[in-house]
Amino acid sequence: MIETMTIEEMMNYTGRQDPPIDMDKFWQNEKNKVSTLANYHLEKKAFNLDFVDCYELTFTGTNDSQIYSKCLFPKAVDKVPTLFYFHGYQGQSPDWTENLKYVCAGYGVVCMDVRGQAGRSQDLGLFDGMTVKGQVIRGAIQGKETLFYKDVYLDIYQLVEIVASLDFVDETNLMSCGGSQGGALALICAALNEKIKKTVAIYPFLSDFKRVLELGNHSEPYDELFRYFKFSDPFHNTEEFFLSNLSYIDVKNFASKIKCPVLMITGLEDDVCPPSTQFAIYNRIQTEKEIKILPEYGHEAMNVKVNDLIYDYLIGSTIIDVFE
Repeated sequence: MIETMTIEEMMNYTGRQDPPIDMDKFWQNEKNKVSTLANYHLEKKAFNLDFVDCYELTFTGTNDSQIYSKCLFPKAVDKVPTLFYFHGYQGQSPDWTENLKYVCAGYGVVCMDVRGQAGRSQDLGLFDGMTVKGQVIRGAIQGKETLFYKDVYLDIYQLVEIVASLDFVDETNLMSCGGSQGGALALICAALNEKIKKTVAIYPFLSDFKRVLELGNHSEPYDELFRYFKFSDPFHNTEEFFLSNLSYIDVKNFASKIKCPVLMITGLEDDVCPPSTQFAIYNRIQTEKEIKILPEYGHEAMNVKVNDLIYDYLIGSTIIDVFE
């Protein structure tokens, strides 16, 4: 365990850096650039399932990259409430069958592949395949307009707009969920788009970068922060500029923009996304919120009771019989 704060200290901790002064203006300008509905293609897939329609959704994101998502929608439901599920760092959308429990309850599920990771979305330059190393810090020296995660966040904004526009989707009942990187993206989804009405974030990533450096967190997702200084700036001459640019993608700096209820889940033994960096997000959320603390858990798979809690929080006990 690398965390040095007590739980009492974390309960009041809001992070090492405040949001940039022009944070709101910057992100409003970025959203304005993608305000027109993106060109997209929704292709139905033949899986021979009587109760669910399966689709592949692709659309043109920033830098002309093609962004890919898997979509499942129950056949027996008109105006489908929909969950946006986001995968973890280096991963890809889950197997088609993994989210059928939500479909069986009458909910659609949309799972986007993050560009440049293990799925089918393209990275900068229309590159197919993995470009993971360097993604967190990409653009930190060149400038906030070139940050990798800036484009990922805009992908999410465009994805919600596209799905909300589908005539069989209930745009008044959209939710987001994910763990680690997915937890960060679920929160960003809600912060950038007020169409999201409920969010679950499990041990969210991409928060409080200065605190990460302070703790010496060399876990794989954050190691590139340390490699940058070790090999490119050993005297930390660019640290203030570097962290200032990363502030534009720091999830804690989006927290106050979230308007919907939020459930966060944090393991106190987490040595990948330190608990204090997660509390820096939670303590800045100004809407209805709840955090569940797991003293014995680190950055790992959650057992059944946690999964049941998430399911119940998102959709409650309203079950629609799609097999009728």
